[in-house]
Amino acid sequence: MRLSRRARHAFALLEVMIGVTIFAVGVLALGRAVENCINAVALSEQEDRVRQILANRMAEIQATPGFPDVTKEIKVETGYGPVTISQKAVASGLRGDNDLELGGMNLVTLTAAWRRSDVAQSRKIEFYVYRGG
Repeated sequence: MRLSRRARHAFALLEVMIGVTIFAVGVLALGRAVENCINAVALSEQEDRVRQILANRMAEIQATPGFPDVTKEIKVETGYGPVTISQKAVASGLRGDNDLELGGMNLVTLTAAWRRSDVAQSRKIEFYVYRGG
């Protein structure tokens, strides 16, 4: 059975329309993938900034003579919004030889809290600080 000329042109047009539709779906999927990559990079940069803030605060505490503050709260403005750093220091309770408590040893906990898209986020580090007496 032979198709008329008009039917062949209609079939060719249908093939082109299907091809364009497949191409458009591919372009939309590629655009979504690029958007996801951009969001992932932004989130990674935000996490890196918070880690750096915590590392800087830890270095300040370790370099400052005297015992660390028992509690302290600091607000740091970043390009992604404010980050609140909460500091808590307690006696470590570590024991050495003969079950004697190690004096001058403090456990410091730093907690960073911020909001990302109205969702609370936080990171925490703990470290020891020794101040001999």
